[in-house]
Amino acid sequence: MPKKNVIEIIYQDADIIVANKPTGLSVTKDRSWDEELLPVLTEQLGLMPEEKLLLVHRLDKETSGVMILAKNKDAQRQLSGYFTKGDIKKTYLAIVSGGVTAESGTIDAPIGNNKKDPRRMCIDTSKRGRKAVTNWRLLADFGSAALLAVEPITGRTHQIRVHLPSIGLPLAIDPIYGNSEGLMLSSFKANYRLGKWQEEKPLIDRLTLHAYQIQLPQQVTTFVAKLDKHFAAAIKMLAKHNTKGLSAFKNPDVLAAILAGKPLND
Repeated sequence: MPKKNVIEIIYQDADIIVANKPTGLSVTKDRSWDEELLPVLTEQLGLMPEEKLLLVHRLDKETSGVMILAKNKDAQRQLSGYFTKGDIKKTYLAIVSGGVTAESGTIDAPIGNNKKDPRRMCIDTSKRGRKAVTNWRLLADFGSAALLAVEPITGRTHQIRVHLPSIGLPLAIDPIYGNSEGLMLSSFKANYRLGKWQEEKPLIDRLTLHAYQIQLPQQVTTFVAKLDKHFAAAIKMLAKHNTKGLSAFKNPDVLAAILAGKPLND
């Protein structure tokens, strides 16, 4: 859980606030009774009771990254309209497992509720399924893992987490839809050795999905949410110890841009 005064404020003005949501912080109430984003931010910013922050979109509890919140009803109405029309461009970073056989692709598959597990969504080609479209492109191929830039065109619940496994590229860590174990250096570093009495700790043991950047329509500015230290460390170690080295990246400038929190170009 995030501690007081640790949510990074990326930008704010009279109408909106852009924040970097930590992993493990709920956007809405859940059964865990853990802290929620809006009360935590309200306290952190020292807002008065009448100064309410308003949601316009959501992130899963375990997904970190950029979120836009409205400071008034007019801003909420306008932003909600942008999201509904698909006018806001969102790009996520995803560490996935599996072999990547293309440099980019589009997943166009409807999503619906999983009848066997209320926590899960699934590909649903029946009339109950809702249209869902996700674009993705390969940033780096590490062999047993890869780094993708993922752009959800629609905004279905768990969309990326459902779509990527459907093409054989599940998130490297996803307790609900796949692997729940941490990402270990020993799984990809050649000749990995532990010292006597040492126990290997995971590079990252959280959902390997981060909402990296978001752009409002008709705005030049792209808001970027920097990676937390564990996500950044995992990417650095994958870059350093895969068999291809830095040539695993399709664009050699991407690693430095990500670690510096700079916008990614198409």
